[in-house]
Amino acid sequence: MAKNLVIVESPAKARTINKYLGTDFEVLASYGHVRDLVPKEGAVDTECDFAMKYTTIERNAKHVDAIAKAIRKIDTVYLATDPDREGEAISWHLSELLKERGVLEGKPIHRVVFYEITQRAIQAAMAHPRGLSTDLVNAQQARRALDYLVGFKLSPLLWKKITSGLSAGRVQSPALRLIVEREQEIEAFTPREYWTIEADLEQSQQRFIARLSTLAGERVEQFSINTGTQATEVTVRLGQAADGCLRVAKVERKQRRRNPAAPFITSTLQQEASRKLRFSTQKTMRVAQQLYEGIDTGSGAIGLITYMRTDSVNLAQEAVANIQEVIAERYGRDKLPERPHRYRTRAKNAQEAHEAIRPTDAWRLPDELKAFLTQDQYRLYELIWKRSVACQMIHATINTVAVDLACGSEGVFRATGSTIADPGFMAVYSEGTDDANAAEDNERTLPSMQVGDEIKLWEIRPEQHFTEPPPRYSEASLVRALEERGIGRPSTYAAILSTLQQRNYVVLENRRFRPTDTGRVVIKFLKEHFDRYVDYDFTARMEDDLDAISRGERDWIPVLRAFWEPFKERIEDKSKVSRGEVMQARELGVDPISGRPVTARLGRYGPYAQIGSANDAEKPSFAGLVQGQSIDTITLEEALALFKLPRELGETPQGEKLVVGIGRYGPYVRYGSKFVSLKRDDDPYTITRERALERVAEKKEAEANRLIRRFDGAEIEILRGRFGPYITDGKKNARIPKGREPDELDLEECRQLLDKVPERKSGRRGGGHRRKSG
Repeated sequence: MAKNLVIVESPAKARTINKYLGTDFEVLASYGHVRDLVPKEGAVDTECDFAMKYTTIERNAKHVDAIAKAIRKIDTVYLATDPDREGEAISWHLSELLKERGVLEGKPIHRVVFYEITQRAIQAAMAHPRGLSTDLVNAQQARRALDYLVGFKLSPLLWKKITSGLSAGRVQSPALRLIVEREQEIEAFTPREYWTIEADLEQSQQRFIARLSTLAGERVEQFSINTGTQATEVTVRLGQAADGCLRVAKVERKQRRRNPAAPFITSTLQQEASRKLRFSTQKTMRVAQQLYEGIDTGSGAIGLITYMRTDSVNLAQEAVANIQEVIAERYGRDKLPERPHRYRTRAKNAQEAHEAIRPTDAWRLPDELKAFLTQDQYRLYELIWKRSVACQMIHATINTVAVDLACGSEGVFRATGSTIADPGFMAVYSEGTDDANAAEDNERTLPSMQVGDEIKLWEIRPEQHFTEPPPRYSEASLVRALEERGIGRPSTYAAILSTLQQRNYVVLENRRFRPTDTGRVVIKFLKEHFDRYVDYDFTARMEDDLDAISRGERDWIPVLRAFWEPFKERIEDKSKVSRGEVMQARELGVDPISGRPVTARLGRYGPYAQIGSANDAEKPSFAGLVQGQSIDTITLEEALALFKLPRELGETPQGEKLVVGIGRYGPYVRYGSKFVSLKRDDDPYTITRERALERVAEKKEAEANRLIRRFDGAEIEILRGRFGPYITDGKKNARIPKGREPDELDLEECRQLLDKVPERKSGRRGGGHRRKSG
């Protein structure tokens, strides 16, 4: 029988660790966090030094029971959860629960930490246990208390002032602010016209392009030529001066070095996986977790990468030596630098892990592991392996050339290009970029040219350009922006981005974030009334305070008190703000038919346009905005077009009236008395009868598949539902009794079951938007 119990978070990690420990050890999983704050008001007692009331997480209670039962039969407990604040908190919460049950009396309890799940790392950790870190636990408690206080106090205010189901977060809200403010920059952007003058040239049967850099002795800047007329005049002048050729006036040859990027930390892994693999941040972390916890490679599970939640770019000496062996063998010793590269961590307050993300053994080559990995696991492991190997290789050597070509005495054109003299680390890996065109000019190669050479000119041509607005944030660029500002921590970014989408604050279009009207209104409210708490610097300073707590430099209670007192006052003050002040309508103009004002607003069910006001003798008309429209940008003409619905499209083959409209939940087709939603690509203003009939047919097929039984002469059906079969009469739903099959029930039994269901309360919950009838 085992004498020692090792506790980890996940069963996969437990299985991997188990094979490295002898029969004296039993390994069990807690299945993640075991306790959390009670989900109600007062879980953090702000009047009693922020005392926190915890409860066991219901889904993991049975795992805690299994751990408690196992402890009664063993001598020593080892807590081997992840090596960061969250892992320390899981171990602490578990130990507190076990103490409450009295199963730890007289039994030593140790904390062990390892950053890779390999035999060497695990045995070293077991040989050097420590106690639980109070500083890390306090930092995590402070973080959890802050998030709770913001969520439980600010979110209800959003429900009252805007609409239900909203949330605000200490880090989530500044992240949303970044997205909203970028969208506002894009909308406010005014394009500027500018022109470039380019020459198509040929030397030694190789075509290349040069761009005008000097005109009449003056350097050509971006807006030096800003009209088509001016560009045409310059082109004609230069063409006359060139007379069929340009003369090489100057050749500059340089050699530059490009150094490899540092090994991955959490944020850079998320960014590169987004750029190169098109992985979301959540997917990256999920697959990395699998590689860390262990993959069966034919001789049992083994961790393939080091811990993936880290801010450090440091590599252990033995890891560097391991990587150097692989480089020497596979790429040659000449690809090794004189001394190993050492990278310095730039991330502010990096402290939670001692190594970068790397393979646990670089000799585990991606192609040799491919048969044991899923496609996603293979691609991510290959990315990590290549980055880790490349970071210990020599620099790349790049030859650059810049050639100035005189156009008579009127101007000078410049052509640039580069060639790779020695790829160095680039033979294995090159870092991605968010701007695909950033290095385009430098990738060109030029023919050999010497001063005095006359180069054949095919054409001098003007090219029109317009300045472009800043791009919307991608997952990669948003992660980088958050990290640069010190907002949140890389391990939280995946959850933040997921929450923003789940709350319908943002949508992801073409892999770029666009804020919804709900997101815009929330940020407008927070910036006007809670500016301090969505301020980037304030949020970053709060992260610094939390990190100081984890290092034992600050006490967590004064940090919470300094936050809470002004926050509480602000909540109390802003509770007096009227909903009308928050939900201000945007005036679009006047309806030319009725003469009534047209406004754009945000309501309970989303953005909508309104003709008229509540004070008018005639009730206002309402129309929901469609996909891609925003209350901040919709024009009067676009708003008026919304009121042209519903559109009649004839009848279905069964004689049902076919109508297209926009309702509470978006665009729809009504056939008879039933409805089917349009898909995202369907435009209610242009959809054809044929397409509408397709959606009706799809709905009817789905309904037919739901039907188990319909009773003739009665409006009672037995249907398949999301949670199993049920009985319905269109007004009430009844469950199928346990042990009974749906098709065994007769009409009388169904009536009796429906009679037992309480009547629904009359009246509607809240008010939807009335739509103007057509």
